[in-house]
Amino acid sequence: MSTCSTDSRNLGEPMPGTAATASTWLLLEQPGPWGAKALTSSHLDPALGRALETAARETGVRVALIRRPGRHADPGMPPPVRHVYAAHTVPGNVWVRTATTTDPGRLLDVDFAALGRGDHRAFDTALRGGPHTGDPLALVCTNGKRDRCCALLGRPLAAELAASGVQGVWEVTHLGGHRFSPTVLVLPHGYAYGRAEAHTVKEVLHGLREGRIVMDGCRGRSSWERPGQAAELAVREAVGEEGAEALSVVLTTGGAPRWEVTVAHTDGRHWRVEVAQGASLPSRPESCGASVLGSPARMDVVAVRELVAVRAG
Repeated sequence: MSTCSTDSRNLGEPMPGTAATASTWLLLEQPGPWGAKALTSSHLDPALGRALETAARETGVRVALIRRPGRHADPGMPPPVRHVYAAHTVPGNVWVRTATTTDPGRLLDVDFAALGRGDHRAFDTALRGGPHTGDPLALVCTNGKRDRCCALLGRPLAAELAASGVQGVWEVTHLGGHRFSPTVLVLPHGYAYGRAEAHTVKEVLHGLREGRIVMDGCRGRSSWERPGQAAELAVREAVGEEGAEALSVVLTTGGAPRWEVTVAHTDGRHWRVEVAQGASLPSRPESCGASVLGSPARMDVVAVRELVAVRAG
């Protein structure tokens, strides 16, 4: 039986411009089983899950649950201590903060609007957090209740990475884009990858330690809306730029189905990128659980043009 990820791969569906959008990620450890909407269908108190969803709305913060790779027997009891991470992904202010807590309700003490703007004091004050000084984080989507491809492909990938000694690997509830499974998000920079393999993820993490972005399988940086994601990756490819913090999306004009995106380099160069929204054909279920056919939106880069600075005088 065909799956959404098999169909997407066989059709060569492009991945740039398909990453979930979030300026800041807030991650709470929650072992045990997850339901399709994990914040309200796991062993986490559903009232707390709903409150976190409400607190994060319109702030740029995306809340997700994480757990260690491996078998997930249902313990029936909450863990005594949970890991919590916050990661801001916008160039120029990239960070990961970490804490542990015995009371996940403490997350409601966080100023979500400040966290979304990149103020880590909102996290540190509420949870007595501090800087994460370890390896980059690799979050592998494994929630089979959301889409079976995430479990069938994501869980073996997470287990393989952990077994081979890769540090910072967690399973995560939802990254969007099931049809690109296995999907991975790397923090702190917030780049998402699809159709990932263990050797690729290792290359991505090695590159991040050196301040480089690996383009193979990259879906985009969560800091930007989807036209900006596609535009930034197009500029990287056009000029061979690997620096993780080298490029920023500084302006997006227009609206679906066509945008003009301005991408800036830290060295002062700028590019104008035309992005058009198309439909990935033929129509098909966009996820394994979908009952209707759809045509997933795709971001097509039409043109990349470097802007020439005009000198005064």
